[in-house]
Amino acid sequence: MKSEVETVLLYDGVCGFCNRSVQTIIRHDRRGKMRFAALQSEYGKSVVSRHPELQNVDSLVLVERVNEEEKVSTHSTGALRVAAYLGGAWKLFLIAHVVPRPVRDVLYNLFARYRYRLFGKYESCPLPSPEIRSRFLDSA
Repeated sequence: MKSEVETVLLYDGVCGFCNRSVQTIIRHDRRGKMRFAALQSEYGKSVVSRHPELQNVDSLVLVERVNEEEKVSTHSTGALRVAAYLGGAWKLFLIAHVVPRPVRDVLYNLFARYRYRLFGKYESCPLPSPEIRSRFLDSA
């Protein structure tokens, strides 16, 4: 029997780029199974409390749970796992695996450092539209 993987993407809820990225993922998620939560949400905080290595992460965190086992991926590895999840043409991004992770993460962190300047910042996490609200955790 094949185990179902529960996939949740944690993102910076006040980041303009991050919010647009979530909307793009939703549009291209053929399975419609990925769920979302802001890092600032109660769910996001609970994941961070279970994984101390996430304490200072303010970027994306991909949480994959199979049965009771929870795996988290961050930075460039998390982004590449999202591309693998989406499949199709998104898998072309997986060529980035030839670049060593420390180098990928330096580039990822450089972009992340300037994301507010380039794409803006919200005062609070925007509410998802009613059509997709069920895919967001803690969006009462």
